[in-house]
Amino acid sequence: MVIGAGSEEITKRLKQENPPSLFLIVEEQESLLVSRLSLKDEKEITVRLMDFENTDFDLEQFDIVYAQASISTIKRNKIIKEIKRILKPGGILCAGEIVSKTVDVPGFVKDIWEHSGISPLNETELGKYYTSKGFEIQYEDDLSYTLKDFYSTGSSLLKQRIKDLSEKEKSYYKKLLNQVSHESNVYLKLGGDKHIGFRVIIAKR
Repeated sequence: MVIGAGSEEITKRLKQENPPSLFLIVEEQESLLVSRLSLKDEKEITVRLMDFENTDFDLEQFDIVYAQASISTIKRNKIIKEIKRILKPGGILCAGEIVSKTVDVPGFVKDIWEHSGISPLNETELGKYYTSKGFEIQYEDDLSYTLKDFYSTGSSLLKQRIKDLSEKEKSYYKKLLNQVSHESNVYLKLGGDKHIGFRVIIAKR
């Protein structure tokens, strides 16, 4: 099972392993439409709209849960509790987590996180957090270096795509467009890279 908007490509890759079932869940109606459109030819993948902390899945249903930056929110504890509920004993959680690289994070970075509902742990505390929730850490690594490409590519694509939008579409997506542009600018030009990190953790239930 895959948690989070924008995870269509990783879901397609997981499908190549021929799992007995494969779900992608998202929390917003717009994300649901985007995911279903992107995966319209992938009949083996089921896309559902659910709250990450309160899914409709059965107890101990999944062997693997993959969450790309979907846990690093103010609902972290509830999401982790739900993931433990739906994972089989010995099941694997693979999570990409936004983390803070410094203790004293400046206000302009905190503003971005607050606006996006993100509540990162400090990078030194991530493994301890998962252990405290009953997971056995199998692997952990710092992938912060990938954020530069992520934000650079996002900024470039935004500039390209915005030219193709109608005035009505620009108005509709104005808030999202401004948010993406601002976050990219903070990371790439205003020193956000010193404070914003990204780590991957693989843990066994």
